[in-house]
Amino acid sequence: MTDHETPTFETDVLVVGTGPAGSAAALALATYGVKVHLVNRWNWLANTPRAHITNQRTVEVLRDLGVEEEAAKYATPWELMGDTLFTTSLAGDEIARVRTWGTGDDRIGDYIKGSPCGLLDIPQLYMEPVLFKNATERGATSAFNTEYLSHVQDDSGITATLRDLLTGREYSVRAKYLIGADGARSAIADEIGLEIEGRMGRAATAYVLFKADLSKYVEHRPSILHWIMTPSANFGEIGMGLLRAIRPWDTWIAGWGYNMDDGEPDFDPEYVIAKIRTLVGDPELEIEIRSTSTWHVNQACAKTYSSGRVFCAGDAVHRHPPSSGLGSNTSIQDSFNLAWKLAYVIKGYAGPGLLESYSPERQPVGEQIVARANQSRVDYGPLNACFRTEGQADPVAAGLAKLRDPGPAGVEVRKALVEAVQLKNYEFNAQGVELNQRYSSQAVIPDPDAGDEQWLRDRELYLQPSTRPGAKIPHAWLVDEQGRRISTLDITGKGRFTLVTGLAGTAWTAAADSMKLPFLDVVVVGAKGTEDPYCTWAQVREVHEAGAVLVRPDGYVAWRQGAATWDEHNATGQLRNALSSILDRALDAEDAQASAAEASVFHEQGAENEHATVH
Repeated sequence: MTDHETPTFETDVLVVGTGPAGSAAALALATYGVKVHLVNRWNWLANTPRAHITNQRTVEVLRDLGVEEEAAKYATPWELMGDTLFTTSLAGDEIARVRTWGTGDDRIGDYIKGSPCGLLDIPQLYMEPVLFKNATERGATSAFNTEYLSHVQDDSGITATLRDLLTGREYSVRAKYLIGADGARSAIADEIGLEIEGRMGRAATAYVLFKADLSKYVEHRPSILHWIMTPSANFGEIGMGLLRAIRPWDTWIAGWGYNMDDGEPDFDPEYVIAKIRTLVGDPELEIEIRSTSTWHVNQACAKTYSSGRVFCAGDAVHRHPPSSGLGSNTSIQDSFNLAWKLAYVIKGYAGPGLLESYSPERQPVGEQIVARANQSRVDYGPLNACFRTEGQADPVAAGLAKLRDPGPAGVEVRKALVEAVQLKNYEFNAQGVELNQRYSSQAVIPDPDAGDEQWLRDRELYLQPSTRPGAKIPHAWLVDEQGRRISTLDITGKGRFTLVTGLAGTAWTAAADSMKLPFLDVVVVGAKGTEDPYCTWAQVREVHEAGAVLVRPDGYVAWRQGAATWDEHNATGQLRNALSSILDRALDAEDAQASAAEASVFHEQGAENEHATVH
């Protein structure tokens, strides 16, 4: 190519990074029929466990993209995730035990009611291959050992310069859009000048991946996390050692804080083995060390997530510790939000203004989870205060004596312990943090009759389902033609807009049919195949049966009409105006003549990945 040639588009979207954000973006884009190319400077995907908690919203995304069942094969199931210990060692005295990740008797009903999906524990080295493999099977292309160097953008696209690390050859790729999913040291975020507010590297943790059979210590009280309150691991903000199950119950990570001012931690094998034996409480434990690593605690978030034709997602824009298990979840959800918008603009269904909604919708979520993850570390302080003692020859024995003191002082300590344990619900049972996200952008039209949302329970702890624009469509069980239960999440999404109405909503059905948009479906709740015998949807829909709820491809409500609408002409005008505003594109008579072939192709793309789960 000469200096005067304009490179042709080689792909619609170039994704840099194959972590949770990058691979999820590629999977969604490929599912929607968009050309996407991934590059990764490494030889393969994640080779260590890294992120692992997969919350309900992320499992819903996997469900929508048709990979939920495959991902579950590699997961520790929900019922094994939750008896989290605070203990002197796995073999030693327990200080407290917490039912976590919604598994407790007092919370599991909230979680089951809130979503058709439970939680899963999928370490990143298993999650990434599921996302990546399915992306490539659906048409995404990829290049490993490929370093991103730079890009330039113009009015019609971007030209990225890459380097093949095996040969040293530099070459360019032309794309319409670029996604920077290149991690916490994102070159792309720096290159486009994203302002990152916060602090990087404010604390540090040592990790050791090891093999050991710990079944006899945990099988009867299964959990993926165990916190060890011992003097050998009491440094830092959390001030406890960690034993994290990677594969029940023979593959683990041991973790503890260390002082960065003293340099790198001691990973001498003899020291590490002794440390792990102390955490477990078994001085003869057979241990096979697999790897060692360190990571730093960050507390930073970008003020915006994009510039022109370049968008950043995942750790490139929000950087925080793994507390609360929000990292990979938020990264995957970033990409799910962005992918359908890119697909609609590339396909011509939407104008470029739709892409301006990405940052206003996801940046507040990033700020929230950065704050929550770091606060969750601080919230270990009250627990430590209940157990720790000063100047004792045997601090463990002294801490236990403090907790078991039958006198007035012991009563006060145990009262404080109850409060400290309850505080940890904001890390371990925060369904609201995970599912109460509300979007506000030009891709959401507020309901003028709704007023400000009033939160009936703690917003962080409890899900509040709503069809308010900007909220995720509530889960409700319907029944299909075979009598099987299907979720409202199963009849929406899949890369398409869905207009949800009731048997009385004939005006809305006629309106959508007259517009003949290839990306719009109508669901009549109460009709054959989507019946509501439990009357659950009727209780949560918040609109008249002859009203309508317009759901975006990512499952979020874009607009609704709460009042009954009986006139087809009125319904058509309202729906057309709403879609025109959301999509940044005037919908006119030409749209009503959209070709049957185009509509058929779009339906086929969705049908290939249709996977309504039977319960």
